[in-house]
Amino acid sequence: MGAQWKQAGRVANATKRGQVIGKLVREIMVAAKLGGSDPDLNARLYAALEAARKASVPRDTIERAVKKGAGQTGEKVNYELITYEGFAPHKVAVIVECLTDNRNRTAPEIRHLFRAGSLGAPGSVGFFFDHKGVVEATHADKTRDSESDAIEAGAQNVEPLEAEEIPDGHVGARFIIEIKDLDTVSKFLTKAGWKVTAAELRYLAKNFVELPDAQRKEVADFLSALDDHDDVHRVYAAMK
Repeated sequence: MGAQWKQAGRVANATKRGQVIGKLVREIMVAAKLGGSDPDLNARLYAALEAARKASVPRDTIERAVKKGAGQTGEKVNYELITYEGFAPHKVAVIVECLTDNRNRTAPEIRHLFRAGSLGAPGSVGFFFDHKGVVEATHADKTRDSESDAIEAGAQNVEPLEAEEIPDGHVGARFIIEIKDLDTVSKFLTKAGWKVTAAELRYLAKNFVELPDAQRKEVADFLSALDDHDDVHRVYAAMK
């Protein structure tokens, strides 16, 4: 609940590996540019590095991305975040975040992908979502009380992670936070022994559309096509 749309098997699919690495590297560069090169002081970078290591991105590739993002190589990082809103087939609300270095290239390509649905104006579906900070983390103490930590950290809500995201013998939780408190909560949880695996802003659907299998597959194919685009960073959909 609350996570962005995830294409099943993406990292495991060898044909997608180059694209996956490219997106992970882009996130590392942007995180380092915005918050500096020290992951202990930059929760977004820490989470990006964890994701890259989990996907077996080569160490030298990760190190180059951090240095480039932090401005240590003299190269410029000119990615900008562009958000698109619209509907997938069967009126499923969708928000798409792109990280691009060429808005004029990305915009027509995203419009083309939306031909199976409908692309709206900015704000056209935003009211279907809450824009929140999200920290996902695991703790080696399986008896750890995530609700108590959420209260102390200042999180608004907490929910368990999906079982496949939790290492054996650990507990996992997703902390929902006001945007302004994301960094503070991330640092609190880290000091409390939680291993942060994601620390980012997300669009959380307020309600979810229930669809029969055939329609659900049509929407899933549409979302996967969006997710496959090189410039697409995250896709959020109001569908379970």
